[in-house]
Amino acid sequence: MSSVVHDSFSIERTYPHPPEKVFAAWATIDAKRQWFGNEEGIEPVGAQTLDFRVGGREHFTAKAEGKVFDFDATYCDIVENERIVWTYDMLMDGQRISVSLATIQLTGVPGGTELMMTEQGAFLDGLDTNDQRREGTEQFLGNLATFLAS
Repeated sequence: MSSVVHDSFSIERTYPHPPEKVFAAWATIDAKRQWFGNEEGIEPVGAQTLDFRVGGREHFTAKAEGKVFDFDATYCDIVENERIVWTYDMLMDGQRISVSLATIQLTGVPGGTELMMTEQGAFLDGLDTNDQRREGTEQFLGNLATFLAS
């Protein structure tokens, strides 16, 4: 029997870099491939694509724990240096495991940028959970910090 669990999370990070630099890390494939999807135990497969504009799409495929995962996103709203909103599907071995709405808000603060990421997900058939998604998101936001510092 099919099932769906709706859940959400928010993560706040402060980076010691201006909003323009944090935003730019999301906006080009050359920057993004350096920090997104390169966590330990993840092996990128094929070409990663990014069309960073409202209505644009992003695709990333990777192997992890013996399974193939696909990330397919569509950008819904972009306000330069302030906000990015996208929807995305996650598939595992070709089966959809979740559908999400994600938002990044960037706010300049003394000495850097406050990033607030909020995700609302529909987790399907017990194949993915909000806790797993939050853990993965925390990892890539940590990778973002390392990339920004380089």
